[in-house]
Amino acid sequence: MNGKICMITGANSGIGKATALGLAEMDATVIMVCRNQKWGKDAREEIREKTGNQSVDLLIADLSSQKAMIQLVADFKSKYQNLHVLINNAGVLLQNRSVTIDGIETTFAVNFLAPFLLTHLLLDTIKASAPARIINVSSATHTWSHLNLDDLQNENRYDAWTAYSQSKLALILFTYELAKRLKHTNVTVNCLHPGVIDTNIGSTTHVEHQISSKSFNKLRRGAETSIFLATSPDVENVTGKYFIRKKVAKSSTESYDEVIAQKLWDISVELTQLDSH
Repeated sequence: MNGKICMITGANSGIGKATALGLAEMDATVIMVCRNQKWGKDAREEIREKTGNQSVDLLIADLSSQKAMIQLVADFKSKYQNLHVLINNAGVLLQNRSVTIDGIETTFAVNFLAPFLLTHLLLDTIKASAPARIINVSSATHTWSHLNLDDLQNENRYDAWTAYSQSKLALILFTYELAKRLKHTNVTVNCLHPGVIDTNIGSTTHVEHQISSKSFNKLRRGAETSIFLATSPDVENVTGKYFIRKKVAKSSTESYDEVIAQKLWDISVELTQLDSH
């Protein structure tokens, strides 16, 4: 992975941090996207120290804010000309409904709209860097959900797991649709279920810890498929697939519905004002 530039969102803790560490061990240039400056710096220094790789960079952005994402991409493009791997890893699971600065329900905004917008804003750079890979971290919980296009923001009745699983289903629909649209670009798009890993995704205290050897082994297992999809020559021509434990798996029946995917795409363009960027 020497010379390859990889961006990972939500990289200061949990699976994102383990993924960043794994890619840094493989000599990649790693760009950690984190929300909090201190936690991000601490995680970056830990990864640099553990791997000896000094090419670990940090960019700060709150992925619940579309303005922050536009700034993130501007910051990235001021420093880098290429992006070979984008891993949309960041996610939230919130017990109570809240809305972002853009007026969008937070779980849907962070878990789905952020990857949708960030990917599009970086797409020109990714295409120019081909062969390149886009990887979306979804969840097997998507099978619990039906995508209610009339209530994507859970306004009628909010339930944390329903909101979470619906956002992860949306991410898979986006993966398949984007893969179709990028078919002849030498850019692959895949998604995955990382396994049931004890991360701090549902934490409201946001306490960060150094990775202990025991918890690191669990998190490393959760990061394995992301790292595999980012690096393995076995999947260099594989696109539009859902992976579990480094193997192609079937996602839910609804996730393959191209009509729903197209409608979701159109709604997402509107919610992110993508046409105006």
